[in-house]
Amino acid sequence: MLLQYDSEISLGQAIFGQTDLGDARRTTRLVKTFDLMHKHPGGTLPNKLPKPADLRGLYRLCNHEEVTHAVIITAAREHTLERIAICQEPVVVVHDATELDFTSLTSLADQLGQIGEGHGRGYECQNVLAVNSKTGDVLGLLDQILHHRVEVPDHEPLAEHRERETRESLLWLHGTKHLPADWNLIDVADQGADTFEFLEHECRSGRRFVIRVHKPRKVYAGHEPIGPRYSLKEYARSLPELGRFTMDVQPQRGRKARKDAEFVVRGGPLLVCPPHAKYGRHGNQPLPMYVVQVTEVSPPPGEKTIEWTLLTNEPVTTFEDAWRVTGWYERRWTVEEFHKAQKTGCQVEDMQFTTTARLEPAIALLSVVATTLLNLREASRRPDAKTRLATTLIASEYVEVLSMWRHNKIRTDWTVHEFYLALGRLGGHQNRKCDGHPGWLVLWRGWTKLQSMLDGYDVAIRARRCGKT
Repeated sequence: MLLQYDSEISLGQAIFGQTDLGDARRTTRLVKTFDLMHKHPGGTLPNKLPKPADLRGLYRLCNHEEVTHAVIITAAREHTLERIAICQEPVVVVHDATELDFTSLTSLADQLGQIGEGHGRGYECQNVLAVNSKTGDVLGLLDQILHHRVEVPDHEPLAEHRERETRESLLWLHGTKHLPADWNLIDVADQGADTFEFLEHECRSGRRFVIRVHKPRKVYAGHEPIGPRYSLKEYARSLPELGRFTMDVQPQRGRKARKDAEFVVRGGPLLVCPPHAKYGRHGNQPLPMYVVQVTEVSPPPGEKTIEWTLLTNEPVTTFEDAWRVTGWYERRWTVEEFHKAQKTGCQVEDMQFTTTARLEPAIALLSVVATTLLNLREASRRPDAKTRLATTLIASEYVEVLSMWRHNKIRTDWTVHEFYLALGRLGGHQNRKCDGHPGWLVLWRGWTKLQSMLDGYDVAIRARRCGKT
């Protein structure tokens, strides 16, 4: 791996070395397979494991009934919790789902759920990711649920919907099942998590949370059920302004980029009322929370106003409070990068297996590999990146090979910033000011090329040692 976690043991050993698979040889194979994939995360399984013996070893490993998706995710969770325990900052726990498409595996059609509009087959993959709230470093995967979406009647009775254990709204609750009641953890989720059932669960969890509002809700001003009830978003817009800030807005589908867009921040306490129709299992008491609303002041003509409305149990009375909550929510975008790392980086959807019992542990293993790729970008953006020596964070052989490629000589004095500029250039970035900072995908492409160069470097060193050059 590019980033060094422990010089004494490999990352595979750190995560999976204590995993009980019923036979120590299986654990050794799991560790070795992870470390090999870690070095070559891209391409199909034969690309990741080019030696036939290693590829056969993975297939045999996944064929054992002791090697399950749950066992691998449990090992990843325990390692992540260990990293959380020594983290000096609050940890954002990001919850989100993505579809994994295995429609091409026709032999598995009956074992998979429907995806998309119902014509494809695969999984709804609910991921739970731990992120350092201050640095953005990904600490690891805390959970992953491979959900089989089932067919339901178009007009399913409300009572049947509420009691059905396969409804997708329960995935948000299931994703917190293994999390401790720790105020240092902040559950963060997008609009899909905005159910009263999940909000009530989070209010009782012992953790903090930030959830983006999606559904129209009625609220009381303050934390007492006194006075009129208001529409949540309209009430938030009526709150006093806490402050303003400017930022550049990146282009997205249906939205143009903005330079130095101005935003106003409002926030305060409220009491969220339960809905009249119960779509989940929850009580009838309103929930005391705080709201933060971020609204674009003057959008360009023809452009829709950008607005976030967030619910939280973190007290919000000042601009600093609201800014802190907004910063936690912004860490949610890390999980979107994780989904890219799963699909584009590790090509998890390209695996060919004949049973889901063999496919699912391989998905878990590649998903853990994907978490480690995400820190490529964050390491280059740390405050000390321009002063910290690259060799304190990155294995020295990577610095040697990349500096030789870039300058035709070995540079051991490179900073982290210089290393990542060169890595981005190797991945196709031009390093011009107008190009901005190298993104994750560019750095990943550079990393893939660098790993191939390093393999050749290792071969050359071994050959010299054998006196063959």
